[in-house]
Amino acid sequence: MAKTDDDRRPKYQRIADSLREAIQSGEYGPGDRLPGENELMATHGVARMTARQALSVLRDEGVAEARKGAGVFVRAFRPLRRRGIQRLSQQQWGSGRSIWSADIENRALEVDQVSVSEEAAPDHVSAVLELSDEDTVCVRRRRFVLDGKPVMFATSYLPTSLVAGSAITQEDTGPGGTYARLAELGYKPVHFREEIRSRMPAKDEASQLSVSAGTPVILICRTAFADEGRPVEINEMTLDAASYVLEYDFDA
Repeated sequence: MAKTDDDRRPKYQRIADSLREAIQSGEYGPGDRLPGENELMATHGVARMTARQALSVLRDEGVAEARKGAGVFVRAFRPLRRRGIQRLSQQQWGSGRSIWSADIENRALEVDQVSVSEEAAPDHVSAVLELSDEDTVCVRRRRFVLDGKPVMFATSYLPTSLVAGSAITQEDTGPGGTYARLAELGYKPVHFREEIRSRMPAKDEASQLSVSAGTPVILICRTAFADEGRPVEINEMTLDAASYVLEYDFDA
């Protein structure tokens, strides 16, 4: 009999797939301990390295997490549903609500790292914001923690000439955030463009998001435009891919 595609998969992949199916079926729920290396070795007749690789696959996917001295457990964190259209509507930030409130429902969100500075604009930022060589940008860096888990860090760039002296240059921008303050300054965002890609994290990114080096990150670069197509902000976001579902809901 000819071998199936499944037969040709490495043993560690087959074990990982079996464990993943057991998690999806509810056999193992959030927070449950998965079979350890010794148990997988005995059950599947494989070497320790094969059992270790199988568990590593699930950790790298964000499905499971290792706890030092205790084993590997089904990840209990519930993915965040990022509603890309609703969160950026003027109805959201224009009424003083954070754009995050469209995503988090009643979950606990904390911005645990915030810094604001005036800097020379990187070349790619200067090109998009249509700045001269002498122009500087207000740079806002933040890390977002949901239910105790770092899920994203973001860096926003805004022309200093637009925002100098406003709450945008402070750590707390006030109700409605940056976009509400831009509107007050006469530069209300009327259009957004987001570019999305994914890759493996750099070492510092993995550390910032508390993920293993094998867990991919999602990169979102958003540009906000005021009237007449004037770019007023670039926001570069790095997301833990295992912590997010990206949702875009729009009419045909």
